Amino acid sequence: MLVKDVMTTKVVKLSPDNSVRQAAKLMFEHHVSGIPVVDDEGHLLGVISEGDLIRRTELCSEASALMADISLAPDDRANAFVRRCSWRVGDVMTADPVTINEDAPLARVARLMQERAIKRIPVMRNGELVGIVSRADLLEAIFAAKQDETAAGDDAIRRSILVRLGENTGLEGLDVTVTVTEGIVHFWGEVEPAACRKAAHVLAESVHGVRGVVEHFPDPYTQ
Repeated sequence: MLVKDVMTTKVVKLSPDNSVRQAAKLMFEHHVSGIPVVDDEGHLLGVISEGDLIRRTELCSEASALMADISLAPDDRANAFVRRCSWRVGDVMTADPVTINEDAPLARVARLMQERAIKRIPVMRNGELVGIVSRADLLEAIFAAKQDETAAGDDAIRRSILVRLGENTGLEGLDVTVTVTEGIVHFWGEVEPAACRKAAHVLAESVHGVRGVVEHFPDPYTQ
């Protein structure tokens, strides 16, 4: 699936001249954790998120802010003060946010969210903002995804499992024999550690048509 298949296209937006109070109100009303900030032509300037608002003067005392900023250089302390106290969205937002193209695969979105510790990513088409993709959208993609229906019959199930054993599963190169009888998958061989055995079980269960999995791996504690 691609980003455009799951993204939200009705995007709540803010101007850099809107107030921080308005930003907080919109996040609350629309149940979102971040809102894109655009100029008069609709070009993306930044994103204002819950993380940008968490150290506002409305939420913490100036004394606690001083203790948090005391180790910063003077210009960094000044910037922190502006972000903490300014009423303008443009002063508080995160500029130059991470974005993604609408034709990017969902795996790329998930990787960006994990690497950057972010929850929402603006979606672009030819440099223009066309949507937002969030962690919630990825969750929806998981439960909406159809199970692989390419395998049908014992031989097809076996071939599908053998192909997947060579993919990024941690089972590459292991000496594993697979047989399938009436939809029941049988694994034979010496597979260690336990995590690899679990991976083999999960891999088989994900193939369409599998009715059960039987492991014939020897118990290492009885050898």
